[in-house]
Amino acid sequence: MGQQFTTLTSRVVPLPVDNIDTDQIIPARFLKVIDKQGLADNLFVDWRQDPGFVLNQPEARGARILLAGDNFGCGSSREHAPWALTGWGFAAVISTSFADIFRGNALKNGLLTVTLPERTVQALFEARADDPELTVTVDLENQQVHLADGTRVGFEVDPFARHCLLAGVDQLGYLADLEDRIRAFEAKHEKAGQGIASLPS
Repeated sequence: MGQQFTTLTSRVVPLPVDNIDTDQIIPARFLKVIDKQGLADNLFVDWRQDPGFVLNQPEARGARILLAGDNFGCGSSREHAPWALTGWGFAAVISTSFADIFRGNALKNGLLTVTLPERTVQALFEARADDPELTVTVDLENQQVHLADGTRVGFEVDPFARHCLLAGVDQLGYLADLEDRIRAFEAKHEKAGQGIASLPS
């Protein structure tokens, strides 16, 4: 991943629609690519045909937090969905719930999924409707969301995913950081194995 996620303060993009599936996030016809290049261009591409769609609005430019309806990311499993979201610039999605496979794919690809109580998410939607420039702070280190009125709401995140996001590494990068320890472990056990093999029968 490369970029550490510690604390993020950003305007939010509201998408108050429940059960947004991965085919709406990135339609299947765009899944033929073998890398992430260009996927952002087709994020919510069918919905963006509507000039009034939220991503077409000036206040959405540069916003890094998506505020979504319940059960975000349901449907078929595809890493292309978080790839498209991060390619657009999103670093976090706030919702009342996420599809399990989407959550796993998102966290592995540097996209933080933040689950908050329904009343908090609804309050955020209402606040954003009143103020298009509304900003929210996501504090991963302390696992809190700081709202504009000063309220702080905690959220849960998988400990390993949290570690990787804070360090700015993916699973492969995590293992690469342990290379010296792995080599030392292998050398120690190889030596121990040779000692056992040399014992008289």
